[in-house]
Amino acid sequence: MLLCAVAMVAATVMALWMGVKPVGNQGSGIFFSLQGELFDGGALSAGVNLLCLLVTGAIILAVNKVYTFVRSMTHLFVSSFFLLQLAHPSGLVALNAGTLLSLVTAISVLPLFASYQDKHAQRSIFLIFAIVATGSMFHYGFVALLPAYLLCFLNMGALNLKGLLAMLFGLVTPFWIVLGLGIVSPSAFAMPSVNGIWNLSFTPQTNVVLTLAVLTAVTGIVLAVMNLMTIMNYRMQTRVYNAFFVFVLVMTVIALCIDYSDVAVFLPVLNLMVGVQVAHAHTLHTTNHHRHVFILLLIVGCCAFCAASILLP
Repeated sequence: MLLCAVAMVAATVMALWMGVKPVGNQGSGIFFSLQGELFDGGALSAGVNLLCLLVTGAIILAVNKVYTFVRSMTHLFVSSFFLLQLAHPSGLVALNAGTLLSLVTAISVLPLFASYQDKHAQRSIFLIFAIVATGSMFHYGFVALLPAYLLCFLNMGALNLKGLLAMLFGLVTPFWIVLGLGIVSPSAFAMPSVNGIWNLSFTPQTNVVLTLAVLTAVTGIVLAVMNLMTIMNYRMQTRVYNAFFVFVLVMTVIALCIDYSDVAVFLPVLNLMVGVQVAHAHTLHTTNHHRHVFILLLIVGCCAFCAASILLP
């Protein structure tokens, strides 16, 4: 894991030195916009971005130590997350909405998992949906998380009538505040701009990112299906925890297909979810003496995509 973190930092330095530009996502939120990098300053922006990615990995690692959604004490899901991030240098050279989305997803796992079969989890429900609603004001990518959280709370048995009211208040409160204080006006409302894969103008750089996104998504879905065959035999609490990662994985893939122009926003979350599935696949098949080959292929593939993204125009 430490070596993968160092490799991600080295890839960032190399990308900055080679003049790699951050992916200019054109997405916006309901009232505000997070266009491209969140603040100027190449090295500073890249440093903050790296710090957020490292914190995201650390949070997920801590969550696994508490809730053990991967039944072996492994760091492989964090290592895989760092490797997959390394494969997309444009998402490393500046702080962007995708990094924040992955960080919010990781942070929300803590109160989410603590709500398992808790009929008094209204505070956690309110908090999570309020955070996502606030994020949606800045970028519509946060909306993709809403169905996953709703399904997970239902699956956990925590969403009763009070929980449903807490969810609704959580969704409404951020808008109530910004509109009530006059920070924005209703006329500032902006519809999402959707640009699917079918509208792409293909360039060498676009082809690399598209191939990376498709391979990552397909790998994640295939591994999730394979892993679920074993995870379904786990105790219910562990099954429910892992269902959340599958829900987010599926919603992220759907969001990528619908709005591919925001690939930089969805890739970090997709990478985080796929990293969990890689860890499951490696730890569940202990009798397979060639399982390390897949990890080696992952390392080689991510490094190849990193080199191609840096060198291609």
